[in-house]
Amino acid sequence: DHHQKLLSNFFAQTEALAFGKSREVVEQEYRDQGKDPATLDYVVPFKVFEGNRPTNSILLREITPFSLGALIALYEHKIFTQGVILNIFTFDQWGVELGKQLANRILPELKDDKEISSHDSSTNGLINRYKAWRG
Repeated sequence: DHHQKLLSNFFAQTEALAFGKSREVVEQEYRDQGKDPATLDYVVPFKVFEGNRPTNSILLREITPFSLGALIALYEHKIFTQGVILNIFTFDQWGVELGKQLANRILPELKDDKEISSHDSSTNGLINRYKAWRG
């Protein structure tokens, strides 16, 4: 049941990106649900979606080391090709550099089992959960 729910959302997202939802459909749904028409103009910008947005959908019968590696290689090649077309050096990004700097701070903190509190609550939580799982 869980897997079917995940897949139904996966398929629905590609359909939503392809066809979107027009203002007319939003207005009709609003009326059908008996909602206050006075709030319609406020809601419409959040509910209308243009559609006609391209997507790639990849289905795998099973995830194996080979298929996962092929997916990673495919996306690395895609990013490289887009960078060439757009004249962007896609593998030299300032955000990546920031990540490397932060990783250099975090790496020594992973060597023991002491609880961490030197980062934001999300990062602390992730590191501490990892340490707890690691045992």
